[in-house]
Amino acid sequence: MARIRLLPDEELDEVTRTSVHEMEEKGLDTSTARGLANAQDFFNSYFQFYGPARQGRSVSDELIELVRLRIARHNDCFT
Repeated sequence: MARIRLLPDEELDEVTRTSVHEMEEKGLDTSTARGLANAQDFFNSYFQFYGPARQGRSVSDELIELVRLRIARHNDCFT
């Protein structure tokens, strides 16, 4: 199984580091953000959509959860 290196604080750009620290203060897992930061352009695009979507401004929480569960099931991941 491939492994993606999770960037430490000193390798994150300022905006990403701030986002990661805010997530950590809330007790959230930052591994996705640290992994995506390996491709900064992708990170910026991903969170430009994901942030508002998770805050219920573009896609409902219920739909996001249903999609997450469907993707997990499709990949034989039973979370």
